[in-house]
Amino acid sequence: MKMNLTFFKTTPYLILSTLITFCTLGISPSMAQVKDTQVNKLVEAIRKAAPLNKPKDGMYSDWQVLPGIIPDWTKRCLGKSMTVDQFEADKKAAQKTVTCIVQREFETQFKATKNEMQAVKNTACWWMTGKIDSCKNGTTGTSVEKVLTFYKK
Repeated sequence: MKMNLTFFKTTPYLILSTLITFCTLGISPSMAQVKDTQVNKLVEAIRKAAPLNKPKDGMYSDWQVLPGIIPDWTKRCLGKSMTVDQFEADKKAAQKTVTCIVQREFETQFKATKNEMQAVKNTACWWMTGKIDSCKNGTTGTSVEKVLTFYKK
């Protein structure tokens, strides 16, 4: 029985050409997504940098989430829509939801910038304003820097 060795002869070239393609495009297999530890650090940094949760301030949970987005985010991330009161009362659900949303945005920013610290800043700005580039100065700029400081710890 004769074995066709063509596959074994070409495999190293396929691997090499794939690596060259990744390098040429600036893509690294390890850059495909951010790590869970990075996401968790950012979620915690956003929580620590958030203003204190005051009763009837219009924001909910330790992450200061706007009420209008809670049903959509919880449906997307938990598979069920929650009311503001349910979200506020269930700290685990709030954390899972925030983690899910932060991970999505952090990955988007990390892929766009290929820079972890810039991705943290962009994600923090997006979290506060809905835009990634509106936190250069003022209160939001200061808050983004607080998030970055907590993230680095």
